[in-house]
Amino acid sequence: MRGPDLDDLAAFAAIARHRNFRRAALERGVSVSTLSQTLRDLEAAMAVRLVNRTTRSVALTEAGARLLERLTPALAEIAQAIDQVQTEAGTATGRLRINAPEPAVELTLGPLIAPFLAAHPGVELDIVSETAFVDIVAGGFDAGVRWGESLAKDMIAVPISGPQRFVVVASPAALARWGRPERPEDLLSRPCIRVRFASGRLPAWEFEKDGRVVRVEPEGPLTATSPHAQLRVAAEGAGFYLTFEDYARPHIEAGRLVEVLADWSQSFPGPLLYYPSRRHMPAALRAFIDFARWRG
Repeated sequence: MRGPDLDDLAAFAAIARHRNFRRAALERGVSVSTLSQTLRDLEAAMAVRLVNRTTRSVALTEAGARLLERLTPALAEIAQAIDQVQTEAGTATGRLRINAPEPAVELTLGPLIAPFLAAHPGVELDIVSETAFVDIVAGGFDAGVRWGESLAKDMIAVPISGPQRFVVVASPAALARWGRPERPEDLLSRPCIRVRFASGRLPAWEFEKDGRVVRVEPEGPLTATSPHAQLRVAAEGAGFYLTFEDYARPHIEAGRLVEVLADWSQSFPGPLLYYPSRRHMPAALRAFIDFARWRG
């Protein structure tokens, strides 16, 4: 049996980072079954178990944790060397079209745009903010940005953000009027500000604590698609609002909003940049992926 190669080790590192086979497979551009077999082959070649797997969780063994600790800086150094050679071989130029929902544009892509354009003046970015799911190939896009659960299985995806978190917030006046909820179900008796997707669907509010998942569908005086309008209405005391922590943070720091149910609000993996194939990848897309990883 062959010994472990660099690609096997990089596959293990992806599994170890994500603690999730599907997200790791998306990053690697392979199927879940192929990734699982790669891990089994690696463990057989090394004669040691690296990962403990169940239907609900993925956890590193002690040996796996030690291996990841040594691998992480080594893989980063290799990636940096490759990027440097590719950069020296040619300058990224041309138009790069990316499709992404508004929160991903504002919270993830937004901070990258100006520094990226400064570093790559030959690239023209064309970013389309669109909440509805689209076929990026049919739409003429080079890449898209979505969260992992929304990606098609045949796409290659790379993380471009750290973990994110949803928070429930309300104004001090709203808390004084309706009281602070102690559990998610308490929101059913309080006015809430809902989000409507482009499809027309109103997503349930999902919470998790100590392994228990609770989904509620509260009602309230406002349903809208604009997070900024919803934040303003929440700050003016109309009700409770579930939103990205990064949207709410300035209002929380200014005292206009207060977070509630913090112990029920768990972090989740940030959005992924995805594209259909590594073959003939535009230089501008390669440069953007490398830049996003470096900034992250």
